[in-house]
Amino acid sequence: MPAPPETPETEPRSALPVVTPTRVVVGLCLFVPFVALLWVSSYSRTEPTLIGLPFFYWYQMLWVLLSGALTMVAYKLVRREDARRRGEREDGGR
Repeated sequence: MPAPPETPETEPRSALPVVTPTRVVVGLCLFVPFVALLWVSSYSRTEPTLIGLPFFYWYQMLWVLLSGALTMVAYKLVRREDARRRGEREDGGR
């Protein structure tokens, strides 16, 4: 006879939380560029110019770089947390 499925009451106490501070930071790193570029009225103007480029263009190009940097930070944080979780899972099973 197969073992009954685990319910929340019978779940092992070593279960790690799904929402962690690291995951909240990762979510913010991915959410901020989305909001910054979605809110068009905040940058739909020509002044100030930078090297002759209207604000509208250089603001978006700046966010290309910032988005790449924030995505890299989010990726590194997720990788570090996954490694930590794997280590805790392996140590807890012994």
